[in-house]
Amino acid sequence: MTAQTTGLEKLDEPRDPPPSTPPALSPVELARWAWRQLTSMRTALVLLFLLALAAVPGSVVPQRNIDAVKVSQWQEQHPQLTPIYDKLGLFDVYGSVWFSAVYILLMVSLVGCFVPRLRIYWRAMRAEPPRAPRHLGRLPEARTFDTDEKPEVVLARARKVLRSRRFRVVERDGAVSAERGYLREAGNLLFHLSVLVVLVGFAFGQLFGYKGGVITVVGQGFSNSLSQYDDFDPGSLFSPDDLDPLSFDVDDFHVKFLTSGPEMGQPESFDADVTYRSTPDAAPRKYDLAVNHPLQVDGTSVFLVGHGYAPSVTVRDGNGDIAYQGPVVFLPQDSSFSSFGVIKVPGAKPAQLGFEGLFLPTYGFTMKQGPFSQFPDPLDPALSLVPYHGDLGLDTGAAQSIYSLDKDKLTPYASKDPKRLGPVARIKLTPGQTVQLPNGDGSIRFDGVRRWVKLQVSHQPGKGWALGGVVIGILGLMGSLFIRPRRVWVRAVRRDGRTVVELAGLDRSSGGDLADEVDDLHDRIATTKESKA
Repeated sequence: MTAQTTGLEKLDEPRDPPPSTPPALSPVELARWAWRQLTSMRTALVLLFLLALAAVPGSVVPQRNIDAVKVSQWQEQHPQLTPIYDKLGLFDVYGSVWFSAVYILLMVSLVGCFVPRLRIYWRAMRAEPPRAPRHLGRLPEARTFDTDEKPEVVLARARKVLRSRRFRVVERDGAVSAERGYLREAGNLLFHLSVLVVLVGFAFGQLFGYKGGVITVVGQGFSNSLSQYDDFDPGSLFSPDDLDPLSFDVDDFHVKFLTSGPEMGQPESFDADVTYRSTPDAAPRKYDLAVNHPLQVDGTSVFLVGHGYAPSVTVRDGNGDIAYQGPVVFLPQDSSFSSFGVIKVPGAKPAQLGFEGLFLPTYGFTMKQGPFSQFPDPLDPALSLVPYHGDLGLDTGAAQSIYSLDKDKLTPYASKDPKRLGPVARIKLTPGQTVQLPNGDGSIRFDGVRRWVKLQVSHQPGKGWALGGVVIGILGLMGSLFIRPRRVWVRAVRRDGRTVVELAGLDRSSGGDLADEVDDLHDRIATTKESKA
């Protein structure tokens, strides 16, 4: 009974209250905590990594502001992924909300890291070297010697030697304190500043610059106006009035393909001869436009980014009238420049005509593969087309790509030999050849081959800032890697009729030659007969 009673008494005894949970943060405290987290160096590094990771889709997925044609081709090949990529902004990565969010957070984080460290560095620059430790012999590199000279003479010589070695020197309490290497932290700050400058330069270019692409057939020209561009990506604050009055003509195009080896058919070099005018009243000037050799005119850059073929055709309708005549841009599909394209003839009568197919620079054919190109040079050019008749759908007002046919109201011509050639008629044309269409609907003639060049016209006003930031970053990185902050102390005291000198150094970074420098300082300061202790 006693034991049971005792147990009950223990159960009835009051217990210690459980530990209290920490109080909730006030809005001000929460904001202060979030700011400290955002402006920490760890967060800045994570955001920098995320920015680099976010830029990866921009180099994998075709971008509208770089090549809208490739974007259209990719979307046609991946119809199921296209809506998802559109919602994620993967066709315009650098203008997407999520990329801008990482970009802005990184800038805020860098500013939050940079400004406080700048204040700390400024105070450190104004501060004197620290006092000499009481026991210099305990430091990693220490030397002791005695001499007959007076302490003030030894300390005066130490000050002179250290100042000649670019140390900042102060003497107090019978010892000389010296420090150098302040520019190492300045190098770190410069590197942080360089990242900010690069980001600001990039943002300035994205806001006030523009980038556009245009395909120009050799022999034709281009003027810098919005209506001339095939695709155009302006900055958020860009105005069309800021377009420079640049114009040029593509006079000729030269390309050389490798004719042997494992890389046969790859372009060895290509360039275009252009005649340009910076203003309508300016005298024309010649320029050889090549890869990595853009034309620079008043801040506007013209890059040669691609080339291809534009077969020239003449299409007559059922009345014998010329319904279309001129070159048609075909887009390369492989390294042998098998090129896909369409020809739209809305003015043909009695029915509109359309053609879809391939241009093959060097024609080849197998029963398994069908028509193909054997080499990218036009050694044996041919057009392989499927003709259509009906309604091209151009009168609906809906936007339509010039590189695709709307076949909803088009009907292909039937083949003359369905068993051998298939149900759809396909025509093959060589230069100078004319083929009559069925039912007396007209004819098409392959007049010859011309080339086209893909040009990128851009104006990036912030690229000078970005280049300056890169240079500053390199200088800052060199300073943080090669400048070594060090402290040296020299103490001289009179003992037993002689002066005992203690010399010690401290390297505030790893991997230096501190021992050699301390030995050199010892040899320079101890110029009279002494004995090492």
